[in-house]
Amino acid sequence: MALTVVGRPPQEDTVFGKLIHEIVDPVVPTSIPGVEALHAVDASGVHPLLLAIGREQFIPYAPREPREILTLANSILGFGHCSLAKYLFIAAKEDHPGLDVYDIQAYFSHVLERVDWRRDLHFQTMTTIDTLDYSGTGFNRGSKLVIAAAGEPKRSLAKSLSSDLKLPDGFARPALALPGVVVISAPPYIDTKTGEKDAQELANHLAKTDYPEDIALIVLTEDSEFAARHINNFLWVTFTRSNPSHDVYGVNSFTEYKHWGCMGPLIIDARLKPHHAPPLIESPEVTSKVDRLCAKGGSLHGIL
Repeated sequence: MALTVVGRPPQEDTVFGKLIHEIVDPVVPTSIPGVEALHAVDASGVHPLLLAIGREQFIPYAPREPREILTLANSILGFGHCSLAKYLFIAAKEDHPGLDVYDIQAYFSHVLERVDWRRDLHFQTMTTIDTLDYSGTGFNRGSKLVIAAAGEPKRSLAKSLSSDLKLPDGFARPALALPGVVVISAPPYIDTKTGEKDAQELANHLAKTDYPEDIALIVLTEDSEFAARHINNFLWVTFTRSNPSHDVYGVNSFTEYKHWGCMGPLIIDARLKPHHAPPLIESPEVTSKVDRLCAKGGSLHGIL
């Protein structure tokens, strides 16, 4: 018998997830031909975020853009429990044969250097998500976003934060979480209407300014310092607290023949929403008491 608290990773199931990856990784290329690697990211809560690498070899001539990997993305989202993912990033192996889905910072940098926000965002709306995911519109109801990247780099990524980034009132403390990724403290999320108004206000403000072109992704949160402190904080905040169809915005966004894209940086609203479960924080006092009960001489020793 054992006691565990299910909350932010790493938790007890982190060990099982690592074991599953070790077992499944070698058979992924044979189970989904064309897919070279697949990583369900534990730090993001596993199901919210998948990183993948696929072969892009149908049309080898320039200009290269996502084609075959879009077909592979659909295969991945139809592959067992991968169907529960919210965000699927997929990159072409030919652009970087040594790219590793487990080197998360390097993987994000590779994708964000190459992604074309006008073209490479592919949404699925009103669909299924994981039962434990509280960011959607209802029980097992939410959306998905495929972000595909192939071809030559389109931008360099910021390695430090420029003072040129001007923000509207209520937005503060911008911080660099990863190269090209800025997290910003935003006003508290009150409801859907005001939340959308806040995010769109930032997008409209940046569209009117000379924002740094080496910023590819902006994430809104309550505490930018926390989200930028460690990559695991960034992953947890960004991908567990956002529903793509409702929480993705962009600078100079547009809809063309039902395809949504943006000309400037992508914006993900990862603020805590009223319908989200509150953060689960273990009580040090309770943990200490359980440890004493389980220690030698305690009433639960040898039982737990």
